[in-house]
Amino acid sequence: MARIEGVCREVCDATEYVTIVTQGPEGPHLAGHWGDYMRIVDPGEVMVFPIGRFQRTEQNLLANDRIQLMVASRKVQGTRSLGQGCVIDGSGRIDTTGEYVDMVREKFAWARGALVVRVRAVSTQL
Repeated sequence: MARIEGVCREVCDATEYVTIVTQGPEGPHLAGHWGDYMRIVDPGEVMVFPIGRFQRTEQNLLANDRIQLMVASRKVQGTRSLGQGCVIDGSGRIDTTGEYVDMVREKFAWARGALVVRVRAVSTQL
């Protein structure tokens, strides 16, 4: 299992927005989340987000647990100039009970559950 570390950790800490991609019956489905809602736990191997709606994402993950996230920040040094992005590939699920749900509800009482992403691979963009 891969880890969120180094420059990708910097990007995750600085990002304002996270793009979430799952595969549905009609093709890719994109959803978004605020970067400061993201929690990186289990030594960088798991990412957790509070979820409110996300019904289509949940249905897609029940059929195919593959998920990709894209994060970027102009505050992090890239290869040529300021600006770095990362693509995180993993498996995802929606939990409605358990430790990750308790964790997100501590800060986000409105959450109906947690999007839990187990990181498989991390690559840089830009």
